[in-house]
Amino acid sequence: MASLKDISKACGVSVATVSKALNNHTDIGEETRAHIKKVAKEMGYSPNLSARALKTNRTHGIGVLFVDEATNGLTHDHFAAVLDSFKRTAERSGYDITFINCYRDREDRMTYLEHSRYRGFDGVILACIDFGDPEVVELVQSDIPVVTIDHIFNNRIAVLSDNVTGIRDLLELIYHKGHRKIAYIHGADSAVTKNRVSSFYRTAEMLGLEVPDEYIREAAYRDTATTYTVTNQLLDLPDPPTCIIFPDDFAAFGGINAIRERGLRIPEDISVAGYDGIPAARHLEPQLTTVRQDAEQIGCVAARQLISLIERPKSTIVEQIVIPGTVLEGRSVATIS
Repeated sequence: MASLKDISKACGVSVATVSKALNNHTDIGEETRAHIKKVAKEMGYSPNLSARALKTNRTHGIGVLFVDEATNGLTHDHFAAVLDSFKRTAERSGYDITFINCYRDREDRMTYLEHSRYRGFDGVILACIDFGDPEVVELVQSDIPVVTIDHIFNNRIAVLSDNVTGIRDLLELIYHKGHRKIAYIHGADSAVTKNRVSSFYRTAEMLGLEVPDEYIREAAYRDTATTYTVTNQLLDLPDPPTCIIFPDDFAAFGGINAIRERGLRIPEDISVAGYDGIPAARHLEPQLTTVRQDAEQIGCVAARQLISLIERPKSTIVEQIVIPGTVLEGRSVATIS
């Protein structure tokens, strides 16, 4: 395999110039850099990552800690899109992505921190995880750069979807369409759920909207079976709601099935709304009113922040960055008098 010295001889430049060209330094001309890269490729040059890691004290590897409690894995539309954006952004900056081993039934498994150190990760991204897990806390409290998505730890960067504004805008839209009996099936207990539920109640209070306790139910995110059952419970109430907000767009499919099995029409007989803005929900008939979370921006910002923390730890500000969403008004919420 060709070495830097071999390339320098072929190009008639110093080894230092070859190194700068292959590492995209800006203090050499673009034409020279392009020529050196072309020659290196023709000679079959491949960088020695181990040697580079020893020299720079970096492996250019990032760990992803992602455990979906509902066992949906990367089929979870929103988080799959977030992680895809994160991966593309990190790879454009020269970093490789590796998932941290989360299978706890293996006798030889390492803790999240042990695995991160074993792999030599320069940093770790945490998403859709039990943030109260002692192993997660241990990793967060270590010296490894960490960025979290949709959860805040002290002295750690967090990238958050604006769940507070999202639910507020969605409830205001439904209210201004004339609805006064609005039910909310929220997700299982988490920081995201707490923010959404608090925002729902605060917005209802500002609007002067009464919300009976029986209108507030729980179903795990993406759990169509439970949403189906809870929707039937809401429809069986002596005074049922005129609109139901579901935990997320995917879970809404279960509620919509329950409604249609009763021979009810959406939105003529009852209105519905979701959350997330997944592509599949945009193809429903009628099109689902929902809140689109900006998964592309969340993933991109998380990657940039983590790489900044890795490469410029002294100048990177530890902060919480909130990414706004957008209400997508479909045709699933009727205007009533």
